[in-house]
Amino acid sequence: MPGGRLTHQDRRKIAEGLTEGLTYTEIAGGLERPISTVTREVARNGGPGGYRADRAQQAAEGRARRRKPTPAQVSPTAVDAHGRDPEAVHELEEQFTAMMVGTGLPRMTARVLTCLYVTDNGSLTAAELVRRLQVSPASISKAVGELEQQELIRRERDPRRRRDRYVIDADAWFRGWMASARQNTMLADFARQGAQVLGATTPAGTRMQDIGHFFEHVGQTMIQAAEEWRQAHAAKHTAHG
Repeated sequence: MPGGRLTHQDRRKIAEGLTEGLTYTEIAGGLERPISTVTREVARNGGPGGYRADRAQQAAEGRARRRKPTPAQVSPTAVDAHGRDPEAVHELEEQFTAMMVGTGLPRMTARVLTCLYVTDNGSLTAAELVRRLQVSPASISKAVGELEQQELIRRERDPRRRRDRYVIDADAWFRGWMASARQNTMLADFARQGAQVLGATTPAGTRMQDIGHFFEHVGQTMIQAAEEWRQAHAAKHTAHG
């Protein structure tokens, strides 16, 4: 299986495959690459409908230039205090961000979420996020607002520095999952009300009833699964404590 980074020709084949309606599995097979490589490449470059080979190649070259160290930065022991390879960590951040974009998060929001996850203390101020991501305070403010709304992060007041810190913790995905489950419950209620307005015996009313039953089932299953995880997670930490 070929190694290394995608070439311009690889990206053209990906674009052609998307235009032809091929699946990611089929495109990856033609390139002899892992499916994750193709999905990550498409997600970080506009998605299936917006992927352009030339634009993706330019973006890749730009990232490579930004990562290229100057002579003064080159060091045979360029690792952090924990012995981690900065290049490998950077690649992890890129992959994590691409995955989050694939779930529907805007790119800047995904970058902020990734930054919090790969930071050891899982906590950063807005100013720290601005410096790390090299973007404007307004971009950070919008991104953290979206993450707070989805309950993927929480805000804490730092009394020593008199500023807010944005925190990611073990319960972040639990809270986000529960928020999504509540949205499904709301959709189920709305669909049932819609069925009554349209008439339960009409085709449109029947369709709305089916939608309501679906979201009700999914919402209840999500809540049950999340609660089971939380109990198991708490038990594991109690046993290790």
